[in-house]
Parts: sequence; structure tokens; C-alpha cells
Amino acid sequence: MEQFKGQPRLPKFAVPKRYDIRLKPDLTACKFGGSVAVDLDIVADTRFIVLNAAEISVNAGSVSFTHQDSSKVFKPSKVEIFEEDGILVLEFGETLPFGLGDLAISFEGILNENMKGFYRSTYEHNAEKKNMAVTQFEPVDARRCFPCWDEPAWKATFKITLADVPSELVTLSNMPVVEEKVDGHLKTVSYLESPIMSTYLVAIVVGLFDYVEDHTSDGVKVRVYCQVGKANQGKFALSVAVRTLELYKEYFAVPYSLPKLDMVAIPDFSAGAMENYGLVTYRDAALLFDEQHSAASNKQSVAIVVAHELAHQWFGNLVTMEWWTHLWLNEGFATWVSYLATDNLFPEWQIWTQFLDECTGGLRLDALEESHPIEVEINHADEVDEIFDDISYTKGAFLIRMLQSYLGAECFQRSLASYIRKHASSNAKTEDLWAALEEGSGEPVNKLMNSWTQQKGYPVVSVKIKDQKLEFDQTQFLSSGSQGDVQWIVPITLCCGSYNARKSFPLQTKSGTLDIKEFLGCSIAETGSRGSNENNALCSWIKVNVDQTGFYRVKYDEELADKLRNAIENKYLSATDRFGVLDDSFALSMARQQSFASLLTLLGAYREELDFTVLSNLITTSYKLARIAADAVPELMDLINQFLIGLLQYSAQKLGWDPKPGESHLDAMLRGEILAALAVFGHDLTINEASRRFHAFLDDRNTALLPADIRKAVYVAVMQRVSTSNRSGYESLLRVYRETDLSQEKNRILSSLALCPDPIITLEVLNFLLTSEVRSQDAIMGLSVSSKGRETAWMWLKDNWEHISNTWGSGFLITCFVTAIVAPFASIEKVKEIDEFFKARPNPSITRTLKQSIERVHINAKWVQSVDSEKNLADVVKELVHRKY
Repeated sequence: MEQFKGQPRLPKFAVPKRYDIRLKPDLTACKFGGSVAVDLDIVADTRFIVLNAAEISVNAGSVSFTHQDSSKVFKPSKVEIFEEDGILVLEFGETLPFGLGDLAISFEGILNENMKGFYRSTYEHNAEKKNMAVTQFEPVDARRCFPCWDEPAWKATFKITLADVPSELVTLSNMPVVEEKVDGHLKTVSYLESPIMSTYLVAIVVGLFDYVEDHTSDGVKVRVYCQVGKANQGKFALSVAVRTLELYKEYFAVPYSLPKLDMVAIPDFSAGAMENYGLVTYRDAALLFDEQHSAASNKQSVAIVVAHELAHQWFGNLVTMEWWTHLWLNEGFATWVSYLATDNLFPEWQIWTQFLDECTGGLRLDALEESHPIEVEINHADEVDEIFDDISYTKGAFLIRMLQSYLGAECFQRSLASYIRKHASSNAKTEDLWAALEEGSGEPVNKLMNSWTQQKGYPVVSVKIKDQKLEFDQTQFLSSGSQGDVQWIVPITLCCGSYNARKSFPLQTKSGTLDIKEFLGCSIAETGSRGSNENNALCSWIKVNVDQTGFYRVKYDEELADKLRNAIENKYLSATDRFGVLDDSFALSMARQQSFASLLTLLGAYREELDFTVLSNLITTSYKLARIAADAVPELMDLINQFLIGLLQYSAQKLGWDPKPGESHLDAMLRGEILAALAVFGHDLTINEASRRFHAFLDDRNTALLPADIRKAVYVAVMQRVSTSNRSGYESLLRVYRETDLSQEKNRILSSLALCPDPIITLEVLNFLLTSEVRSQDAIMGLSVSSKGRETAWMWLKDNWEHISNTWGSGFLITCFVTAIVAPFASIEKVKEIDEFFKARPNPSITRTLKQSIERVHINAKWVQSVDSEKNLADVVKELVHRKY
């Protein structure tokens, strides 16, 4: 039996074909019992059946294998679960006969509090606390509910029965109910057998719910389930779901394959949502929308998340990755398609421009030496959770967008539909997708894309003008400032402002050149003299990576960079290109390939910016550079804050505090971001007005006094004036938190509390996160502390690590604790302290995250040293503060 321990994948002795699962959840005792009968095909000589099980007790006496042809019953001589690997090994006294048989197992388990496997979530009904039973099986937690082959390649059909459930409760699974028997106060519910699917997509929900319902044009019943009394909050998501299913049916040229789609708001839920086939589960905040108390940003988030999860019904559920190495096939595509759908439903949101802001996370993570390839090797179940990250999601989505741009939208769609039809109800690898796109386009897709998916990182393309030529040079971009020796086939696109000329070509080697006159299609004589040299005569400005469709950075020589800054000031560039210049410049400054002073000077060109996505990125950039400056040049912080406030004044005055009749969705989102930034940077007028509105709101909860779109900004502003001697704002916010039952409002408050500059209050806030008043999945909302609270947060993390590790265990949530508290530090001394602390407390599920966070501290420390050494920085900042625009 020992030979099966530590193996990354299950042996292929036996192939599951069908599961018949019977579960009996006890919501009072918070436990469950059950049995599973698996139609199993023995395909190799073996005395063992090896499958997955974890945190459940298997009744060894109940285990049997009955061969279908001979009806002979085989009882195992030994039954053992290896918990560390989640493996159940059944050893038999003789070799099992080839062919189909029935494997029967009975088991028991606990409805845990860890939001994975079969777990309990709590809610209130008529002022009474109640439990619901919920499943969350992705990536490797179906084994915590029933013994199974818990890998995506082991697809089978599932027949599910829920027994002895209180009759007043709603019971849901992947398929519609086929039979319901009521016996007094209990009922037994059986569901139609599912189509073939992977174990991680099996789902069960048992609880008390209201719902709203609609149908698609071809009769698919769509419902949104939520807590009793909140049905109206499900109407927006319902509308999005019905329209999105119709859209995907056309786009993929394959109809939705199940007779119903249920979407359920779960009070305790670790991720944002989960795409279970036919029964999609969500956090409350990701599914519900309240017309009075939800912000425009909440509405947009609901639309994107719903579109993402429904995309999985094709990409992931119908066609499933063969192994977690190819996770990006699920998540990268679902992310990209969710923007495609949202843009179709809400074109006024300019969602493809916003997509760039979404993808900065992928660029930042992939600039680390501790990043990983999109196709990442997975050797143990412990490693899977950590790759649900910005590489799989946003880098994957960006590469799909890049490839679609290269192949053309129609060709890409046609090839994608062919891929889905070919691999429906089966599994696929990355090369299967490339083969379909290559066949449909005639382009060498495999060759083009392998460098992007099979190696980590991406290039920075340096551009300069020399002798009437543009010279391009690619090197790996690393935020550490190091240079790798990797190369890519880079899809270069460029445009010239003087002539409205565009050009695209693949940079297939380390370097390349482009004759400017050939690019422009004119001669020097035709251009006339427009500058001090021939290069100026040819180009007023050149922008590379037009509309940011390529996953790479661009570094311009000083002459080209100056021209681009002028083009931004004069509003010649598109919003996407203005975004790209800013984002690349920030990254280059962090990597010490560009001075901090030049970054600040570039920021000055955005003083009259009004585009939501560009301003949102400008604000994020400002937060980060203010944090670095506070460590590097604290004596300049007052001036730097003045400069940052000045950057936002133009847009703040245009938007004002109150919504205007007919204003856009984007303006509604932007107002809150700008006001919050002004408060953080210490703008007294903003903080005073926020305080006035907050106190009026406390006296009269009229939403007109404090519209949802600015509520987060007001809460942030209130916390800027909180201290140990002036606690009233903090205590008032806690009162609002306790009085609301809207999860989005609770999250707004949690994410504002720790931004208080008083470390003593920061510690109180962090301790509050660990109380029963904060749901486990929401604790991460309060981890972003002010610079002055950074050391307090680190001490708190160390003091509470055992509790945090036990409570959040593994997965997405515990990695958030590490990233949020460790990564903002900026000293080499702190690296040693962090490393020593975690070395004494090893946890395989945070290994990758910890390495990445420590690398970020190194990068910050080097950046601080670089900024501190800039001789003319004070003069630049003073000049920028007093410059008249």
C-alpha cells in the first residue's frame, strides 16, 4: 500500500463510469452519512483499487466489489486512508477480474466550517440562527464528501439522492428533481442522472431560500436562490444569466447542455463563485444587487462574475482540462469570455478598456522570478490551490485576447466552436486548443503561443530611434531589475501620430529594426522640416503596443518618451494607450529602469484625465508610489501628497459629490475612487465634507444623503481622523456594520477600517476580523492597512498565526493573509525576519505565495534605496507642485 503514497495522480487500474451517491445531511448535528456505488471498469491486472478520500470515515465492513458478469463479491483484506495525500487504498486478496463491476462503500463525515468539501454555512431566519449544507469541491475536495476518483480526467455520470432532509428546506443539485418522497417532517429527494462530468463539478445545497425565475428562449429554466426576503436582489443577476446563456449558445454554436441552471447566494463562501454544472454557487456580494444600497461597481462585478461562471458551463464543464496543469484553459478563457459577454450586454461600460486594469495583476505577478508558467507542473494536491491566481486568470485571458487580435475575431470564434464540438463531454490539453485554432486559421498557432504558455514571464521591448530607423530589442522583464535570457515571438504593433500610420509585425528574434520612411510610406522630402533633426521631422510621436493588445512592456528612449508625454498632455492618445504608457512607466520605475522623478513627471501629464480606467490606474499607481516614498523620502511626503491631490482635482471638480441626472455608469464608479484617494492623501476639504455627510447619514439612513457609490470613500475618509483619543467615527462605523445585513455594505466597512493611521486602532480592527461578527471569508477584506499600521499588522499576524492557519487552513484565503501583510514591507532586514518566522512553521499550501511575497519585499527595498539616492527628486517634486497647467 505504501507505494501509492505521494503520487501526483491516481493509478489507472480502474475507470469509474457512473456514481450512485446517497447522502444524509444532519444540519443540527452538523454531520452526514452516505453511501456510494460506483460502476467501475477494471482495465489492468490489480489487487488494488486506489481512489481519493479525505476527512471522512469509511466503514471498512461495507466495502465490496461485485463483478457484473460473474456476480462474485470481492471483499478487501485491507482498507486504509492516507490523509496527507487524500488517498483511499483497497487491497484485495486476489487479482480482480477485468471488466465492469460495482464498488460499494459506506462512509460518514462532518459538515465542516472550512468552506470546502461538504460544509455548513449559517444564516438567520426570523431572528434564529440556522445551518445550511453546501458543497465546494474545486479543486480537490469532492473527496471530503464521498470516496471518488477526484481528478478532472476521471469523468463519469452522477445519480444523487438526498435522504431524510427537513421537508421545509430547499434541496438542490446539478440536475432537476426526478422524485421527492415526503415522510412526516422529512423528505428524500432524487435527481436526474447528470451528463458526464468531473467530480469537482458535483454540487449540493440544502437550506431555506427564496428564488426568482425566468427561462431562455429554448426553455432552459433559470433561477436565482437567495435568503428569504431578498428575492428582489437576485433579479439583476437573473437577467444577466438569461441573456448570457443566449449569447453563449450563439457564440460557441453549441446550446447549454442541461435542462436548468440554478444560481445560489451562499453566506459563507471562500471564493467569489463556483461554476458547478447546473448549480452555480456564489458569495452573496457576487450575486445579489440592491438598487438602493449597492454601488455601480457592485453591479458591474455581478455581471462579470455571472458571465464568467456561465462561460464555464462550456469551458470547463462541457470541455474540461485534462489535469490542473491546464487550469488556464478553464479560467483564462472564462475571464476573457466574461468580458466579451459583458461588453455585449453593457457596451456603455467600455469594459474592454477596463479589462486592461484587470490584467495588470497578471503583468505584476509574472514580473516576479517566483512566477510560474501558464502551463504549470502540479505534483501534489497541496499545490493546486495556489495556481488559481493572476497567471491562470488574467494572463491567460490576455493571451487569448492577444491571439484573437492576431487571428481575427471571426476566424477565432469559428475555430473555438470547432474545438468545443470536438472535445465536448471529454477532456482537453492546451495543445488541443492550439490545433483547433491552427486548423481554422492556417497560422502556426502552436509555434506562436508555446513561448507564452510554457515559460514564465514576458518581455520588455526597448524602442529607440537611430539613423531614421526604429530599433527594437526584447529582454525578459523582471521587477527585480534582473534580466532573463528568454525570448518570445512578440506581436509588435505601432502607430505614428503625425501620419496616422499603423504597422504590425512579429518580433521573432532578440532584436529588429524598422525603416521609419517605409513605415510611414513617405520620403523625408515630402515631410518637410518639423524639428531639429530628421527623426523629429519624421515622427511627432510613436506608440508601440497599440491599444495594449500585447502582453509585454515597452521602454522608450528619452526622446520618444518625451514626445509621448506631450501627446498625453495634448490628448492625442486613446484611453487604452494612455493607460499603457502609465502602467509601463510605473513598472519600469519599480524595476529601477526609469527614475522615480521621471515617473512623477509623467503623472503630471494626466492632470486633466477623465477616463475611468486610466484614472483608476493613476490612483492605484499613486497609492503605491506614495507608499514607497514614505519609506524612501519621508521628508518629501507632504509635497508628494500635495502633488497627488493636485493630480485629481480636475476630475474631482468635474464629478462633484452628488450624482448628476443621466450620468454614466463609469462616472458613478469613478467618483468614489477619486474621493477615497483624496481622503487617503490628506485632502482636508474632502475629509471634512465626508465627515459631514457621514454624521447626517447616522442620524437619518436616507440613501440620498450617502449614495452607495460614495459610501466606501466616506468611510475611508472618516477613518483618517480616527485615533485613540477620537474613536467616535470608528465606533459609528462598527454600528453601521452590525445593523446592516447587506454583505456588500459590510465589505465596504471592513475594507475601510484598517486604513486608520493610528496603529492602536489598527490592532483593534485586525482583532475584530477574527471575531464571530466577521464571516471567515470576509476577514481578508480588512487586511489592507495604512503604512503606519504595517508593523502592527505583522506582529498581529505572528501572534495569531496558529489560529489563522487552523481556521483558514489552505486555499485562496490563507494566501491573502500572507500577501496583504508581508508583501508591502520594503527592507532587507524584514526579509530575514519573515523568512525565519515561516521556516519554523512550514505550510505547503502557502509555499509559492510566501516566496512571491518575500520577493516583493526585496523589490520594494531596492526601489526604496534607488528613490532615496535620486539627487534632484526634491526639486522635481517642488516644481511639479507649483507648475501651472
